[in-house]
Amino acid sequence: MSEYLALARRIDRLESRNAITELVATYGRACDDHDMTLLMTLFTEDACLDTPSGLMQAQGRDAIRTMFEQVLATRGPSFHWSHDHTITFDDADDNAASGLTLSHAETSPGGVVSVAAMRYEDAYRREAGMWKFARRTLHFLYYVPVTEFATCLNGPERLYVGGEPRAADYPESLPAWKAFFAAHGD
Repeated sequence: MSEYLALARRIDRLESRNAITELVATYGRACDDHDMTLLMTLFTEDACLDTPSGLMQAQGRDAIRTMFEQVLATRGPSFHWSHDHTITFDDADDNAASGLTLSHAETSPGGVVSVAAMRYEDAYRREAGMWKFARRTLHFLYYVPVTEFATCLNGPERLYVGGEPRAADYPESLPAWKAFFAAHGD
């Protein structure tokens, strides 16, 4: 690759990193504002949004819209915020990248004030010059009513669905977690 092309690619990746960071921030704001029009502009037509727990499963922008309409209809005010965010670019495709975003949310499903800690595992695709989500998988460390927050990390059932606790998505499922406790005991 010529020096000029290498420089152009580096500049493109810097600009793309900023655009993807803004994409992630806009997602949180669109969810909090219940802005379905804005939210749908953030996904590719064939995007997938899911969770390992099965809490959310939607394939395609229309299905994602329907899923969000159902979820957001049960919520009052919410606040999503992102923390650390890593982005890895695909060396074979300048229009593809992946990322991991660590985040929290305060929500109120069914009027129950709740808190959540999540990892978003993302695939991004640039279409017509705009970076969008091609896949967004939410992994919950916990999603609990605030009344359960003080003790929620004491056991594996940290994901409340319909008022019933069930196993969280991570860290117990992670290979590194399992290897650590296999070597050091529970």
